[in-house]
Amino acid sequence: MENEIHHLPTLIDQVQHAAAYIIYFYSDRCAPCVTLRPKIQKMTDEEFPKITLSFVNSEYHPDIAAHYGVFANPAIIVFFEGREYRRYSKYISVGQLSGEIERVYRMLF
Repeated sequence: MENEIHHLPTLIDQVQHAAAYIIYFYSDRCAPCVTLRPKIQKMTDEEFPKITLSFVNSEYHPDIAAHYGVFANPAIIVFFEGREYRRYSKYISVGQLSGEIERVYRMLF
């Protein structure tokens, strides 16, 4: 799967060196995760092309999820300049997510 992360050190390095980064935690057995994933991918591709989006299957990589304090799926963590900006879990509105990212994204880029 494209943009799938399997190693914690790789993810930490990518987050620290990217101007903007989103980690999407999911599980294949989570229906909302499967439904939300293409919407988040489309949002970043169309509205925020300079944000790096990576996916972590928290079922297969619980160490990565635990490192970021993620214990429920789906979960999204947004980083700007290596620092956590926002965190979303379970019930996620794509419109709200987009609106909250847009202001900082426009200032940064």
